[in-house]
Amino acid sequence: MALNVKNLEGNEIADDYTRNYVPKGRWGDTWSVFKSSFLKLVLINIFTLITFVPGIVVVIFRSGYIGGLGTVYPFNPSLLYPFYPDVEGLAERLTLSADLLFYAALIVAGFFASIGIAGSAYSIRKLLNTHGEFTIKSYFHGIKVCYLSTVMPVTVVMIFMFSTLLTGDWMHVVIATGGNAAAAITAYVFIIIATVLVSIYMAWVFAVGTGYRVKLTALFKNAFVMMIGTPLQTVFMAGFSLMPVWLVMIGLAAPLISYLGYIFFILIGFSYVIICWTGFTQWAFDIYVNPNLKAQKEKEQSQKSEKELAVEKEQAEKQHARELLAAGKSELIARPIMPLAEQSAVPSLGKTFTRKDVKTVNASREKLYADVSAYEKEHENDAVYAEYNKLFAEREKALQTETGKKGKKKKISSDNLLR
Repeated sequence: MALNVKNLEGNEIADDYTRNYVPKGRWGDTWSVFKSSFLKLVLINIFTLITFVPGIVVVIFRSGYIGGLGTVYPFNPSLLYPFYPDVEGLAERLTLSADLLFYAALIVAGFFASIGIAGSAYSIRKLLNTHGEFTIKSYFHGIKVCYLSTVMPVTVVMIFMFSTLLTGDWMHVVIATGGNAAAAITAYVFIIIATVLVSIYMAWVFAVGTGYRVKLTALFKNAFVMMIGTPLQTVFMAGFSLMPVWLVMIGLAAPLISYLGYIFFILIGFSYVIICWTGFTQWAFDIYVNPNLKAQKEKEQSQKSEKELAVEKEQAEKQHARELLAAGKSELIARPIMPLAEQSAVPSLGKTFTRKDVKTVNASREKLYADVSAYEKEHENDAVYAEYNKLFAEREKALQTETGKKGKKKKISSDNLLR
């Protein structure tokens, strides 16, 4: 399927690195980077985990708050009634009120989590595009250039998840109180579907926004085009990228798997999610975004041997030096120039003149040439001219090239430097 992706070519966010190309392909290259840069991914994961601390605190406080309410409110009406009023649906209402408070705070915590996600997105993209290059400075640079493109989709996803959780709590309240749950169940199903679709779309918004500098309208449009252009791949890779989340959810029924999921999250969970999604989206960008001339040149350069690159670099440096030499050597400094006095000036011919006037002008011109030559010969050894010419003579000697006939070396001078 041909995708109409616009505004991405030439706008890639690669401020402190240059993309390299390898013949392995995107997937083989991603696996190679994952193996060779495992410790770097762990370090990135730790930085990212720190920014998730506010969200983790909110979840822990929510669990403690609900647990504390359980010790205060009566939740066993069969034993306590009629000494206490009927508490049918009370637990569900308390859960709804607690979720309304704490999950709203979780949206705010997403602002802090976006800091780590932005830094890790740029760093891991750099790892993939340079095959293992990583610096702490680039992580913080990623926060600077990718934060707005990260916090926007993260906030949208958090709002939809917040709505889904509250709709689920409302459904449980309706069921517990014996009301008609058809509307609540229908709303819950639809909000789940909407959250899944919006989350996948926001994942593409995140990928485009952290990879390219584009306007807001182009960001949403290109993200939508990429999502509908790769539907099966997107769904599969979204599920595969969230493998650490599945481990934790499966662990709810098997504590051992849950512990493994938590350990995986602490070590490399966030980095795993981002490297999988970034590797997939970069594969899609490589296919559908036409590489600009710079990327083409970089690809050609990566296919050359080290010896060829060294020779090419040497020739480029020599050519640059030649151009500087040719542009820099000035005849006003290289040789003495006689100051022109008024009495030395060549007389000009009037509107009418005789043969004698022409002879006078020619004689004055020849005399001036002789004076200039004599002055130049007299002052050619002055320090200012001698040092200047010596400097360029050494450069010319160093910049010899095999351009003469029959393989003879041709000396580069100020007259033939650019020929």
